[in-house]
Amino acid sequence: MQKFHPRHFAIVPAAGSGSRMGASQPKQYLELLGKPLIRHSLEVLCATPEIDKVFVVLSVGDAEWKRHDWSGLGPKLVPLFCGGATRADSVLGGLRAIVREAEQSDWVLVHDAARPCLARWHIEKLIRDLAHDEVGGILAVPVADTLKRADAHRHVLETVPRDSLWQAQTPQMFRYVMLRRALEAASNVTDEASAIEAAGLRPRLIEGDATNLKVTYPLDLHLAEWILTNRDSR
Repeated sequence: MQKFHPRHFAIVPAAGSGSRMGASQPKQYLELLGKPLIRHSLEVLCATPEIDKVFVVLSVGDAEWKRHDWSGLGPKLVPLFCGGATRADSVLGGLRAIVREAEQSDWVLVHDAARPCLARWHIEKLIRDLAHDEVGGILAVPVADTLKRADAHRHVLETVPRDSLWQAQTPQMFRYVMLRRALEAASNVTDEASAIEAAGLRPRLIEGDATNLKVTYPLDLHLAEWILTNRDSR
C-alpha cells in the first residue's frame, strides 16, 4: 500500500484595507524596496520547494492586484477573489475554494500579507518541526518586554508576568480539515491558532525571530526595509 505524503499549501489572506497605516491604498500594495509589500513574502513562499501552491485570498472588488505583474513568481501562485470582511472569513473562503484540490490531511500554512520579512528558514523550520505533530502549530517569539495592563485612562493597573508568554507570528500551520472545521465553528477569532484552541486543541509554538515583523504602522515599513536590505547583504 502506497504511503500518503501530505502536501503543503499556503494561504495568504489579503482582503484587508490596512486602515492603521493611514495610506490611500491597501497595506499589502504599499511599495517596499520597489515592490508591492505582499510580493516579498510571496516570493519566499513560491521559492520554497516544500510548498506546493500559494493561494492569495483577495477581496472580490480588488482591482489593484491586476495592475502588477506576478508572472515571475511562477505557476505556484494562484489568486482567489473570495475574501471576506475579516481575516477568518478570508481564510475560510480560501479553504472552501480549494476543497477539490486539498486532501483532508494536507497541511495549510496561513501567512499574513503584511509580514514581508518572512525567510525561507522560517518556513522550513515550521514544516520540519511539525511534520509529525497531531495538531500543528505556529511561529512565535517569547515576549521580551515588560507588559503593563492599563485602565480606560491609560493608567497602569498592574504589571503582567511575561513568563510563558509568546507573541504569535505567521505562518500558522494546521491540517486542512482541522483548520476548516475550527474556523467554521469559531469564526470570530484573530488568528487560526485561536480557532484551533477553541476546538479544544493545543497548537505547538515553534520559535522564530523578531525579524518576521508585521507591518502595522508607517514606521514598520522602514524597519522592514532595513531587515530585508541587511539580510540580502549578508
